[in-house]
Amino acid sequence: MLALTGTLMESCKKSSGNNGPVNPGGGGTTDTITRHRNMAAWIDCRSNVFGPYGRFNDTNLIKLTLDTMRTVGFNEIVLDVKGSAGYTMYPSAYAKSFTSLDGRSLPPNFDYVDFMVREAHKRSFKIYASIVTFVEGDGSRGFGTVYDDPAFRSKYESIVCDETGKRVPITSTGKNAFVNPAQPAVQERILNIIKEIVQKYNIDGLILDYARYTDICADFSDFSKNQFIDFLKANFSDNAASSMNFPGDIVSSWKTSSGQVLPATTGKYYNKWLLYRTGVIHDFFKKARAAVKGVKSNVSFGVYVGAWYTTYYQVGVNWASEDYDPFNDQTIRFSWAYPGYGKNGYTEQLDHLMTGNYYTQVMLSENPATINDKYNWWCIEGSINGTQYVTKNKVPLYGSLDMGNTDWANPGEISRAMKYILSRTSGGIMIFDIGHVYAPQYNRLKTPLWDAIKEGAKQ
Repeated sequence: MLALTGTLMESCKKSSGNNGPVNPGGGGTTDTITRHRNMAAWIDCRSNVFGPYGRFNDTNLIKLTLDTMRTVGFNEIVLDVKGSAGYTMYPSAYAKSFTSLDGRSLPPNFDYVDFMVREAHKRSFKIYASIVTFVEGDGSRGFGTVYDDPAFRSKYESIVCDETGKRVPITSTGKNAFVNPAQPAVQERILNIIKEIVQKYNIDGLILDYARYTDICADFSDFSKNQFIDFLKANFSDNAASSMNFPGDIVSSWKTSSGQVLPATTGKYYNKWLLYRTGVIHDFFKKARAAVKGVKSNVSFGVYVGAWYTTYYQVGVNWASEDYDPFNDQTIRFSWAYPGYGKNGYTEQLDHLMTGNYYTQVMLSENPATINDKYNWWCIEGSINGTQYVTKNKVPLYGSLDMGNTDWANPGEISRAMKYILSRTSGGIMIFDIGHVYAPQYNRLKTPLWDAIKEGAKQ
C-alpha cells in the first residue's frame, strides 16, 4: 500500500466528500442518505501484526504504510482490536492482551491501539475499532480464552450438531471456539469490552464482526433449549413445548455439503427456532448500541456482515430493516421466514453497515444466468441491489471487496469493482485486508495492489 502526495491528497479529500443522494439503480427505494465516497481499509491483527509479512508491529513501517494508504485514497481505517482467540490488542480488564505470536512481538509496554489511533488521526483518517464478537478461541491452534479458562469453556462454548445429529462442543470439531450468544454472561463480557474500548480510546466508531452464531448447526446447548421453550410459551402459548424432542423437533436429520453441516430434514419447530435465534442477536445489538452511546454518544456503531442475505438466516442474523418483512415479500421468496421475522431486523440499530461483496462478477449482465435478475446475492451489482432493498436504504452502506481470497483475473478488475461500488453506495467501500494489498504473498495475483486501489479510487 504505497503512494505519493500533493495533488493526489487533494483528490482524496475531494472524493471522500458529500456527493448528494444515491440513486440505488434498482435497489427498490430512493436513497435519501447523503452519499460519501469513503474508502476504509481493514487491518486484521493476526496477519498484519503477527504474520510473517506483516508491517504493523514496527512503528516506522506502520507510519510508512499509513502514509501510503492515505495517498492512494484511503480515508478510514477499521482496526481489529479483539481477534478470534478472544484476546485484545490493548491492556484490558476483561481479556488477556495479545502481544506475541509465532516469534513476532509488539514492543514492550506498547499500547498498539493507542498508537494506531493517534497516528491515524494525524493523517486525518477516521478510525473504527472492530471486535470478533462471539468467538473466544482459535480452533486451529488451540489457544484463546476458552482454552485458558476450562470453567468458561464448559459453560459457554457453543454446542453444535454434527452430521449424525449428535450434540458436541464446537472445539471438538476443530473450528474456532464460538460461544453461545444467548448466554447473559457471554453478552456481559462483550458489552464490558465494548464500553472499555470506547472509554479508553479516541476512536470514531466501533464495528462488530462475527456477531452471530457459528452456523445453522448451533447453538443446541441445554441453555438454548430451555430459553427456546420459554420463548415458545411466551410468544405462542405453547405449553407443550416442554416435552419437545430436542433437537429432533427442530432438525430431524443432517447432511454435509462442502464441509458445512446442514439440515437434511427439518422438524415442526424449525422456523420458530430461526425466529428465536434472530431475536437473540437483535436484542444483543440493542444492548451493544446502548453500550457505545452510553459512554460516548458521538462514537458511531456499525457491523460487518456477508452480503448474502438469502442465507444469512443460517447464522441467526437478520441485518435487514425492521420495516422489511421477508415472510410477506412477494418479490423475493424466503422459505425460511416466519411471521414476525422482520421485526428482528437490526438495521435501525446501526450508524453504518458494511457488507462483504466478495465476488468477481461485477454486473448482472455479465453472466447469462443472472442477466434477467434484479436481486442476485452472488454478484456485486445484485447484492448491492438486494442490500438496499432489504435495508430500505436507512443507513449508510459500505460495499466491501476481498483483496486476497478472491480470484481476480487481473488488477484492473479490482479497480473496476471499486469504481462500481463507490458509484452505488451511500457510505463508500471497505477493502479487506490491507495486508493483501501491500504483501504479494497475501493475495492470489502475487503482486502489490496499490496501483489497483489508486485507480479504483478515481472518480
